[in-house]
Amino acid sequence: MSHAPLNSPGKIGSLTLKNRFVLAAMGSNFATPDGHCSEQLIAYYEARAKGGAALLILETTSVSWPSGCSMPNMVGFSDDCFLPGLRELTARVHKHDCKIAAQLNHSGKVSQEDTVAGRPILVPSIPAKSRNDMMPLLTRDELGNFIKMAGPDGKGPRYRVMDKGDIAALIGDFVNAALRAVAAGFDGIEIHGGHGYVISSFLSPASNQRDDDYGGSLENRARLMVDIIGAVRTAVGPDFPIIIRLDAKEYRVDNGITPDDFIAAAKLAQAAGVDAIDVSAYSDTQKGIAFTEAPLVHQPSAYVPFSERVKHELGLPVIAVGRIELDSAAKDIAQHKYDFLGLGRKLIADPELPNKCAAGLAQTIRPCIYCYICVSQIFINKPLICAVNTDVGREYKADLIASTAETRQRFVVVGGGPGGMEAARLLASVGHQVTLFEKEPQLGGTARIAALAYEPNGGLIDYLSGELRRLNVDVRLNSAVTIDALQSLQPDHVIVATGAKREAPDILGKNLHHVFDGEEMRGLLLGGDDRGLKKLHPIKRALVALSQAVGLTRNIGWVRMLSHLWMPLQKNIVIVGGGLVGIEIAEFLIERRRHVTVLEPSATLSPELSIVRRARVIHLLREHGCDMLTHAQVSHIDQQGVHYSREGVEHCVSADQVIIAQGADADTRVGAAISAAGYSVTTIGDCRTIGYIDGAIHDARTAVAALLEA
Repeated sequence: MSHAPLNSPGKIGSLTLKNRFVLAAMGSNFATPDGHCSEQLIAYYEARAKGGAALLILETTSVSWPSGCSMPNMVGFSDDCFLPGLRELTARVHKHDCKIAAQLNHSGKVSQEDTVAGRPILVPSIPAKSRNDMMPLLTRDELGNFIKMAGPDGKGPRYRVMDKGDIAALIGDFVNAALRAVAAGFDGIEIHGGHGYVISSFLSPASNQRDDDYGGSLENRARLMVDIIGAVRTAVGPDFPIIIRLDAKEYRVDNGITPDDFIAAAKLAQAAGVDAIDVSAYSDTQKGIAFTEAPLVHQPSAYVPFSERVKHELGLPVIAVGRIELDSAAKDIAQHKYDFLGLGRKLIADPELPNKCAAGLAQTIRPCIYCYICVSQIFINKPLICAVNTDVGREYKADLIASTAETRQRFVVVGGGPGGMEAARLLASVGHQVTLFEKEPQLGGTARIAALAYEPNGGLIDYLSGELRRLNVDVRLNSAVTIDALQSLQPDHVIVATGAKREAPDILGKNLHHVFDGEEMRGLLLGGDDRGLKKLHPIKRALVALSQAVGLTRNIGWVRMLSHLWMPLQKNIVIVGGGLVGIEIAEFLIERRRHVTVLEPSATLSPELSIVRRARVIHLLREHGCDMLTHAQVSHIDQQGVHYSREGVEHCVSADQVIIAQGADADTRVGAAISAAGYSVTTIGDCRTIGYIDGAIHDARTAVAALLEA
């Protein structure tokens, strides 16, 4: 459909914006440890400005730095010493006809760096104790990043209930930060009034138990927000744009902010002098699934009803966020549901999204696959990365794969999974001649089975396939590479991305007819390996063979839809192995009304998944009755079921069918054979080391960069 509404100009107060694309604030951990804008941070934002967004909202900053920080590397606005870096940031953004707003904040009860340093955390009231559901899901390495959260004395956070003096000082910090934003050349400011930070903790009846002028009624709970807005408006003058970010709802919070509270607070913010409302939401992030309900929502367009309501009732410009697809946004803006589209993850995945949209090239946008690796990095205090965009965080380096090759070379890529396709794309994008061999009839490799369980993965396959066509890569499907084929092509270099060797471990009973390994299961659902087909009852075998013959299994969308109606799997299924593959298979089966038991020998389920997605999947699986047992050592399988020991006790779980989701190992055989024939070879992805989709994409970039530098 037409995206014309997204490409039209709009206004926030006195600020005219060239289109409706806004970079939503997301933490990067790219600032220096002492709160300054690093070149890494500046280059990251400049890339998004160059990509065509009209307005960038800087990630959350601290008006009271070093106090009030929720990340170890957080931008400071508390001293004039930060101005040189901030001015460099705004100057670099302005070079690309882009505006930038500073998001001003104090993290309040979420100020983890205050805990680390032993400083008191400013709160309206002492928070109630709650149990963190995520801790049991973390690996040992991940837990190591949380040790410092106990503080220097090991006793955890020290809370300070704010008195009138603290409130006055905080208002002063916001005013001084706003004046520095003006001095640094920012085009506006966004006051963060959401996400559990200090302003929202006053707004929320769940966290504000005060009985003074700043507690009780909504007007009192909103007093801190109103006082800050009013003081900032007086300081910066009537024409400088001020945005307020507010939570439209607090999910999984007893007595939390409601949509009615949100509208009432927004009206008070409007009266105090704001020019626009940035609509977000919050959830109790102590709960595993909560973070994917708010603020980083998984459900598409989940907050649009809130944005539409506040737009209708206030009439102010509204920025909407929350996994909104471009087609939906174009319709929504045309229907005046909101004014601007706030994008976080999508502009991390592809900073050129606005330019591509304006040029009518939306089909070439690199998709976010909603793997949550970006925000999961922030959870463990590490710098932002992206599973599908390997340039994130590297924009400041000289090794970006962007220039045209001086000498055109011929490359062969063996394997059409994500790693092989990304390597071919990168090489072709700088002008090299690339031939890709894939032995299967479709591109995608094991990402195709991953896309069955988790639909966004399919978007990456579609994008990479489309890019190979656009770049005129010679793709040869149903073609296993041969030495004769290589001799005819005479490549300068060969990249081997043939994936892992997947053989089930030697579990007694693995060859029984009701037991399938991962490759057999993939063959049943998507075609290819026919060993699983031979294990089926003749009638089921005939039905599967027919669906493969007519091409139904070649289309992931068809398989995903039709498998809700029928597939050759019985009711009670045991999965041996609770890593990434096992958990994604469980997710696929639970959605199709199978009863699933997962047996994992180690202490952690699916450590390969990012923390936030892992927490979401495991929560939903348990909610839908999936039994997931760790420390379960499987001894053998028979007709009675799967026999395992746990904590020294022998058990048996009955199963109509068993799927063994273990046994993936690097497979160097193809690469070794090609190398032995005298060709220069680089292996990437799972055939080098098991790394799944994000590992394969990053491995491809590393390999191609090394080849182009040689």
